[in-house]
Amino acid sequence: MRKRSGTLMLIVILLVAYVFANSAVTSLSNLNNSQKEATDKTAEVNRSYYSLLDFDDETEHEFATRGLIAAPETLELKDSNGRVVWSQKTYEFVDEFETIPDTVNPSLWRDTVLNHSYGLFEVCEGIYQVRGYDLTNLTLIETESGGWIIFDPLMSQECTEAAMKLVEENLGKRPVMAVVISHPHVDHFGGIRGVVLEEQVADRSLSIEEQISSGKVPIIVPEGFTEHAVSENIYAGTAMARRATYQYGVFLEKGVKDSLAMGIGLSQSTGTLTFILPTHEIKKTGERIVIDGVEMIFQMTPGTEAPAEMNTYFPQFKALWMAENCTGTLHNLYTLRGAQVRDGNAWAKYILEAIALFGSEAEVTFQSHNWPHWGNDVIIRYMEDTAAVYKFIHDQTLMYINLGYTSDEISNMIHLPEYFEKVWYTRQYYGTVAHNSKAVYQKYMGWYDANPVHLNPLDPSERARKFVEYLGDTDRVLEMAYNDFLAGEYQWVAEITNILVFADPQNTAARYLCADALEQLGYQSESGTWRNAYLTAALELRVGNLKDESKLAKGSADILLNTTVEMILDYMGILIDSNAAQDIDITFNLILTDSNERYFVHLFHGVLLYYPDQTREFVDATLTCPKIGLLTLISRNEAQQKLIIKIDGDSDIPMKLTQAMVTLDKTFNIVEP
Repeated sequence: MRKRSGTLMLIVILLVAYVFANSAVTSLSNLNNSQKEATDKTAEVNRSYYSLLDFDDETEHEFATRGLIAAPETLELKDSNGRVVWSQKTYEFVDEFETIPDTVNPSLWRDTVLNHSYGLFEVCEGIYQVRGYDLTNLTLIETESGGWIIFDPLMSQECTEAAMKLVEENLGKRPVMAVVISHPHVDHFGGIRGVVLEEQVADRSLSIEEQISSGKVPIIVPEGFTEHAVSENIYAGTAMARRATYQYGVFLEKGVKDSLAMGIGLSQSTGTLTFILPTHEIKKTGERIVIDGVEMIFQMTPGTEAPAEMNTYFPQFKALWMAENCTGTLHNLYTLRGAQVRDGNAWAKYILEAIALFGSEAEVTFQSHNWPHWGNDVIIRYMEDTAAVYKFIHDQTLMYINLGYTSDEISNMIHLPEYFEKVWYTRQYYGTVAHNSKAVYQKYMGWYDANPVHLNPLDPSERARKFVEYLGDTDRVLEMAYNDFLAGEYQWVAEITNILVFADPQNTAARYLCADALEQLGYQSESGTWRNAYLTAALELRVGNLKDESKLAKGSADILLNTTVEMILDYMGILIDSNAAQDIDITFNLILTDSNERYFVHLFHGVLLYYPDQTREFVDATLTCPKIGLLTLISRNEAQQKLIIKIDGDSDIPMKLTQAMVTLDKTFNIVEP
């Protein structure tokens, strides 16, 4: 009897295994390129936030809507060609739901609702903001004679013009007395030509006092602004722009299965980027400037959210401008688009310094993203909490480093203390604790985890091919991955199926299953940037690389024209494919007629070297041109080169210099090889 029972049990097990295996195969055959609903696992994860956070606390909502003066019923901005460059209209769906959909992390939904509050707001008597007209806020300080000092004029000219129109309709047309830019990220200066024209700008050769008295508009920035504003958009600009399409969800629709807010705003505008050289740099904390009765005291905060950044205090308003050092969300020590790693320890110290300098008087803090906070007790707690979170991540990561843990291990181990977990304005809508800990690791330890196996790893595609070779039966791997997907192990499923994609990009089952896993991770994400990245990857796995440049912001000729000669020469060196240029050996003098600069340039063995303030007697040629002539070399426009560049010597030097330059792909693959 036992033997028969054993045989029967074996038959049952085999039948179950057969059904289960064939069920997996059947399910795999049903994989497709459509968006999916949230799984039960995702819904469960999202519901857990209701027990973690106090959704009845309306303080941040009250602050986000306080002081509203006016707002259009709908807001959608277009450029001169009719292309939509900014839209609040596409987020109106958040008003239509009585309950939050399972495809959205409820905490991120709440942040989206708050960022959907747009219009002209009064911060305090004499200080106003236009919020929700771009990723950044346009801030206006009223002067004694009725003019404006404008802080951070948005990212796109079209958005700035629309914001100023709203101001004029409600507060009257007033002259711009000065522009202050807190730091060199493009969303804080790209719209400057929407508030001031080049001919209205003060003479840069004058002192700041002379600029103010001249009646022209000074542009005031922190020391190092121009260098960082230009270099960030040049050296790695193409790669950053492509990666930014993932971070900001550029190719996604807006909706419950698509892009939402991302902590510091809704998204980036895609209008016209502009740039005007500043006229005065703030170089030390405590520097004071008075413009038409408005006193500003500056605090330098380099190495925080940007390499060059500054806060500003307005004594007569008891108002503290925190730039992007306090933003009502956890910010990035490392950003997904790529940038220099930021110093969490310095970030915390500068916030504490601001409290020490201005905290006894300040009654309101306001900044370039999100909404103000009012009341001395409230803002001290707001600033201390924000500083404490950055300090915690910095110190705790270093503790784990010194215990021998690696970057990936630490990012999975580190969690905020319970108090900070529950604070709305330190939630992880933009930056995350996991990624910020990786940034601290990178700052102190670099990319290497000390395991010699990782000293010289294989190329990702080669590694993927070896994985597939060892795994053997790809269909069986997919079946196992699908079963793990059903069990809610989305991160692992994304990892293993992406290996299959890198081994064979035509494996549609792997692409679709990877997309489905990434989609669920996106639905669960509290960070808007993580959600955008996951869902953009899912979209491209399903339909292929979109290669759509029409949704990107318009490039700025202003930035290129204000690039230094040495930056342009550095960029030329970046563009040269050393392997293709290894047999080229040329020398030339470069004489710039508009900047009175001279360089000796040598390209050999694929490397471009240059010597400032030198020309040499024995060279292949001498090139004489204005600085714009160098841009014709980068663009390889031979017709313009002949018009602009005078060549004494070998007339083929431009061709020899540029023949090995690569053509950059603004839409390179990310989630596939």
